[in-house]
Amino acid sequence: MADIQIPIKAKTKSLHRKSLSTRVDLTPMVDLGFLLITFFIFTTATSKPNGMKLFLPDEGQTNKPTLAAESKVLTLLLTDSLIIYYNGSSSNRYSTTDYSTKGLRALILEKKKQVASIWKKENETVILIKPSQKSTYKNIVAVLDEMQINNIKKFVLMEPLQSELAIIK
Repeated sequence: MADIQIPIKAKTKSLHRKSLSTRVDLTPMVDLGFLLITFFIFTTATSKPNGMKLFLPDEGQTNKPTLAAESKVLTLLLTDSLIIYYNGSSSNRYSTTDYSTKGLRALILEKKKQVASIWKKENETVILIKPSQKSTYKNIVAVLDEMQINNIKKFVLMEPLQSELAIIK
């Protein structure tokens, strides 16, 4: 571990004491360092990826259309900074909002209240999410987060129609 080097010399008559050189062997310290590093590497848990659960239909059901009353449906056309929306199937009466809580969240809550007043069940709301070429992944995730926050059970992520693309342009 540690050695003190004593030089072999003939007897000296000097009264001075010679300082002796010390040599420290660091091999055990390096071994301990590597053992600690390997211990922490093997015991550290990596972070698990957080994924968003999407409920997809069975493969046999993809050709069957799902029917919903027009008063239950809200369509969202996603662009880069705005959301163009309309109720039911009347795409010629559309409005715009933004991705904030005062915009999108208020819109969803209002639609849920309308559906609850007509159908006596607020979980019957159906939202069609249609991202355009201008929308980003962040926009889609923001809208899907709002679906989760507002407890929307029925929503569809789909391609916009040609008439809707004309509205976006």
